[in-house]
Amino acid sequence: MKILMVMTSHDQLGDTGKKTGFWLEEFAAPYYEFIDAGAEVTVASPKGGQPPLDPKSDEPDAQTAHTERFRKDNSAQQVLANTLTLDAVNANEYDAVFYPGGHGPLWDLVDDRKSIMIINTLYAAGKPVAAVCHAPIVLRNAEKPDGTPLVQDKRVTGFSNSEEDAVGLTKIVPYLVEDELKRMGGEYSKEADWKSYVIDDGHLVTGQNPGSSAATAQMLLKKLDV
Repeated sequence: MKILMVMTSHDQLGDTGKKTGFWLEEFAAPYYEFIDAGAEVTVASPKGGQPPLDPKSDEPDAQTAHTERFRKDNSAQQVLANTLTLDAVNANEYDAVFYPGGHGPLWDLVDDRKSIMIINTLYAAGKPVAAVCHAPIVLRNAEKPDGTPLVQDKRVTGFSNSEEDAVGLTKIVPYLVEDELKRMGGEYSKEADWKSYVIDDGHLVTGQNPGSSAATAQMLLKKLDV
């Protein structure tokens, strides 16, 4: 069982001068769900190498059992520090793909041609495609085999407008995940802010927020009959 995890390479939070990137829990929780289930995990990003960490996800109030495990895990840290470039990835070699969030994907993965090709290829092959929090934005330009938007008429979730407002970035981000999923014809739903919420529709799996990370990964594994 081979699972591809795709990380952002973008580290600038718009024009604020502040840093962004991926959210640590959204990588760590799925990563450990996958390897504990016996999966072979490959991590990739547009630029390769060490993806940028959102510094807010490194703060004390954002820590979980998964992030603490990661901090003590030199092997996992080496995996993350040496991501493949997306151009080096052959989508056909993988059984599923998972996208951790953080705000970074709103700027790079949303339009990354290779990322879109990976999603389209796996989805067309009936393989699970999963994304959590801000990462469902990577579906914005993905398509079903008939050329219609991948999320059209699909039940989906992702970081809500109210959650974006709560972190004060509604006017900073280039896209609001909830609005974009709806605009593309997705049947968007959500739970209360910060509550774990996962939706699966066929082989598309989406999670609402950082607290949904482990559950989103578990749903992907269920799709793989693990």
